Amino acid sequence: MRFDIFTLFPGMFAGPLDDSIVYRAREAGIVTVALHNIRDYAEGKHSVTDDYPYGGGGGMVMKPDPIFRAVETVLELAPRQADQPVGDAVAPIILLTPQGRPFTQRVAVELASHPRIALICGRYEGVDERVRRHLCTDEISVGDFVLSGGEIAALLIVDAVTRLLPGALGQEHGADEDSHATGLLEYPHYTRPPDFRGWQIPDVLVSGHHSNVARWRRQQSLLRTWQRRPDMLELAWLTEDDLRFLERLEAEPELAERFQQGL
Repeated sequence: MRFDIFTLFPGMFAGPLDDSIVYRAREAGIVTVALHNIRDYAEGKHSVTDDYPYGGGGGMVMKPDPIFRAVETVLELAPRQADQPVGDAVAPIILLTPQGRPFTQRVAVELASHPRIALICGRYEGVDERVRRHLCTDEISVGDFVLSGGEIAALLIVDAVTRLLPGALGQEHGADEDSHATGLLEYPHYTRPPDFRGWQIPDVLVSGHHSNVARWRRQQSLLRTWQRRPDMLELAWLTEDDLRFLERLEAEPELAERFQQGL
């Protein structure tokens, strides 16, 4: 899979892309991340990429021409004019903006199905509206907050999508039970020692009964989601057993307390 990232600050990507899972995936040839400096596609002596907004107001706006030129050159797209219909893009062209659709695990799965993705990192007060309307095929927001630019958002998407690709994780199905992957928050994890400063692991995890362990983990996922993100339960796929367990949590507050303690 190939990520083409269009940015004014390519140096921001050096550390995160050169370590951990994304680095190993790049080394293994599972993903390619190409950074494109939008400033390299600006015309004029000073390679200006932003200007004052029409109508006044604070801040600067990223100019359309360097962005169009960068994306069209890299993706080998014919330059479009106003009287031409929108053609098929060779890859999703995504503008990272607070106004975009929310980035979720489902969106990550959707993006992982593409062999190539282009990510445009906005800056300043934003980008010229013509980039949004006539170049991009999608807009994504990574949360209800404002960042200084789209670079960190691009890194989030690269990481979330990369870990879904075959071979990216050491374990074949390692991402299958992550929080949000199943529609629920993930269950708690424990490792050695079994007794740490008097805090002991739940007995069920060393019982040797795999079905009991699986049931405990599922119920812990349900409990955490019910307590922390009840909105997720509206979309999660739930079994009859899951629904009965959730009904018990609502009816018996002490049950939630016991499960909260891992009992």
